[in-house]
Amino acid sequence: MQRIEADLLIPGSGEPIPNGVVVLDGAVISYAGPAAGAPGTPDTRPTRCAAVLPGLWDCHTHLVGLPTLDFERMALTSDVLRAARSVTDLGAALDVGVTSIREVGGLGLKLAQAVAEGSIAGPTIYAAGAVLSTTGGHGDVHSLPLDWMHDLTERSGDFRLCDGVSDCMRAVREQLRGNAKVIKVCASGGVLSEVDDPIHQQFTAAELRAIVEVAGLAERAVAAHCHGKPGIMAALAAGVQTIEHGTYLDEEACDAMREQGAILVATRTIIDDLLHGAQLPDYALRKLRGVADRHAEALTMAYERGVTIAAGSDIALAASGRLASWGRHGREISLLAQAGMSPLQAIEAATATAPKTLGAQAPRSGQLLAGYDADVLALDANPLADLNVLTGSAHVLGVWQSGVRKRERTPEYPYRPTGIAVS
Repeated sequence: MQRIEADLLIPGSGEPIPNGVVVLDGAVISYAGPAAGAPGTPDTRPTRCAAVLPGLWDCHTHLVGLPTLDFERMALTSDVLRAARSVTDLGAALDVGVTSIREVGGLGLKLAQAVAEGSIAGPTIYAAGAVLSTTGGHGDVHSLPLDWMHDLTERSGDFRLCDGVSDCMRAVREQLRGNAKVIKVCASGGVLSEVDDPIHQQFTAAELRAIVEVAGLAERAVAAHCHGKPGIMAALAAGVQTIEHGTYLDEEACDAMREQGAILVATRTIIDDLLHGAQLPDYALRKLRGVADRHAEALTMAYERGVTIAAGSDIALAASGRLASWGRHGREISLLAQAGMSPLQAIEAATATAPKTLGAQAPRSGQLLAGYDADVLALDANPLADLNVLTGSAHVLGVWQSGVRKRERTPEYPYRPTGIAVS
């Protein structure tokens, strides 16, 4: 057994507990609560920290192994090189306390097994496999010859162009064959794709229904990339579990999401990072400037109208320390607070709420509760007082994944509890 003693226990859902204890028994939590009620353990050297909380989730990531957002390079870069870069990316996420990710298009299906068997260190990967896109849609690299796109699908499986109901059904089944835990579909145009419009709906209503139906037969949720309202409403009508981005949400769309129980994964990080320094082609920069303010307004509106929100960054770049790169996941939590959420609500979006984005595939994760996965983050500062504590590794004392300590501050833990107020 392992014991973690904290000035403040943040359970993921519910109120913080001053002077808390978490006990890990193998891969699960056996106790989480006040120190006064904690069982005795044989752990003679417990971890002492300012705050303990569930390991973080990032519900929108891409393992593409590219140092730039030039997706033409995907066709010219070997999958071996891309995967090698992604190993470093996964380690960067674990360093900052991310213990689980939803990987919604990229090499996630190929790397999930390596993480699960312990061959490489990284968050648990719940992967979608290929992004499903119409021909000419957001998941199509428009500057490449079409036959190159089909070759890229066969080679690496990052994208799958599908048109018509039967082809969409087959595309979903191909991802399920690879054990995808979620299905990702581009229901609207996007920013980084060249010739489409972010507002336009791309798949037809019939195609979206078919995708959701086939995914549902295998109890898989569908994540819908949507900027424009037409795509949002069509995706909701088809029964998707999550709306990714949600730039042109309005009151009607927010109410529909709330009534249906759909979750918004807003991805403020990618919008903010790209707007403030990342190198983009002119067409992408023009589209980004057109959506940035509206995207921020939509997130605030969604929160105020009671839409459930989960944290997802849209992190993709294999470029440590740069904007939009792996390791910046905690930035999303701060940006959720800027949109109006309290610090506690923003942390809940990255912990207790996050597994719900997987629907029936959701694990017992994201909360410090007995019987839940022993994925835990210990910090030397109180994130409720300053969410920037979560934006890097400087305040991380320890990261546990399935009860195994994957990251710790060495050689000695300098922190000693001094008492901390709940804020």
